[in-house]
Amino acid sequence: MTRLQIAAVAICIMLNALDGFDVLAISFSAPGIASEWGISRAELGVVLAMELIGMSFGSVLLGNVADRRGRRPIILGCLMLMATGMYLASIVDTVMRLLAVRFATGIGIGGMLATINAMVAEYSSARRRNFNVALMAMGYPLGVVVGGSIASILLANYDWRAVFVLGASMTALLIPMVWFLMPESISYLAHKRGPGALQDINAILKRMGHPEIDKLPDIEPGAPKTSWRDLFSAQLARTTLLLTVAYLTHIMTFYFILKWIPKIVVDMGFTASLAGGVLVWANVGGAAGSMILGWLTHYYRVRILVIVALAGAFVMINVFGQGQANLSQLALVAAVAGFFTNSAVVGLYALFAQSFPTHLRAGGTGFVIGVGRAGAALGPIIAGLLFQGGYGLPAVSFVMALGSLIAVFMLLMLRDPARH
Repeated sequence: MTRLQIAAVAICIMLNALDGFDVLAISFSAPGIASEWGISRAELGVVLAMELIGMSFGSVLLGNVADRRGRRPIILGCLMLMATGMYLASIVDTVMRLLAVRFATGIGIGGMLATINAMVAEYSSARRRNFNVALMAMGYPLGVVVGGSIASILLANYDWRAVFVLGASMTALLIPMVWFLMPESISYLAHKRGPGALQDINAILKRMGHPEIDKLPDIEPGAPKTSWRDLFSAQLARTTLLLTVAYLTHIMTFYFILKWIPKIVVDMGFTASLAGGVLVWANVGGAAGSMILGWLTHYYRVRILVIVALAGAFVMINVFGQGQANLSQLALVAAVAGFFTNSAVVGLYALFAQSFPTHLRAGGTGFVIGVGRAGAALGPIIAGLLFQGGYGLPAVSFVMALGSLIAVFMLLMLRDPARH
């Protein structure tokens, strides 16, 4: 790992942290938006979910474009789209316009997430690859912690628009970093073999401090091709369906707790800035959950760890739904809930890698995540409709926590990848 490689991985961690903050910027802003515009909880649920819908489109469409046109231009394009969308969210004056810019921002976020996964793996040495990918995954909750802490200070002095101005500024600052410090992936250049590929690869190798090569690497003959049809073959259909349902249902629970925390805490009588602090603590717990689950995978099977995390998520979201006596208790319960919900998501990613064969790993993981991200949008919307229908926080929390419980049953029916 030379300095250029380390810099590229570090930038991808920052990009993932940026994604984390940009996704949840609407959560920090939700109490102010609801108060200023007088929108109902059902409408607010749609607002909270809109960039998740955009993420689903972006991850599938732009992920494919990145395979055809390159990782670097897609990352730069997504950054420009995200910066523009975050700025426009700070100046819109109607719900419909806010929905439009959040959808567009979500497309950029989804494309970014799909692309930086490949970029980290392809810039890492073989020995450091898994560790670097884990570091990148931790960037998401850490971005919410750092950005959310700043947002909470801004909300104490300004209105909700300041959160989006912050997001736009941080996004714009990363554009020159990517431009100057992150060349195209060598693996992509070697695979596409376009005009001047050898010269481009050698120029990057020279910047890395690695020796140049005389010719492009040979293409591996007879390599199996990825096909979605194979995901539903007799051998894999059960695995694909169980993992898809498990991810979809748990991610609905995951985004319910992340998207609705600020509004719920404000409705309990606390200020928007203090509510943002509770969301920050939920993501502190999420970052800790990622680290601890990653460490435990050295000693225990991933499937068992994920089942335990999912069960813990079901319990803790119900505890959160009971309400707490003071802000400190709220923050503690939110942190523990974030610990279990986020560690389950990280563990599910590891299960995807174990459960699909090498030639279907990218396609299988992409299918499960793509469907799951589309389903993630349902979490905030369903919660908003339940609140609008007169259900209290305990009932809504119980219904939304069922997603994690359903995922437990899906994984109990899944054959353990470590045993076959």
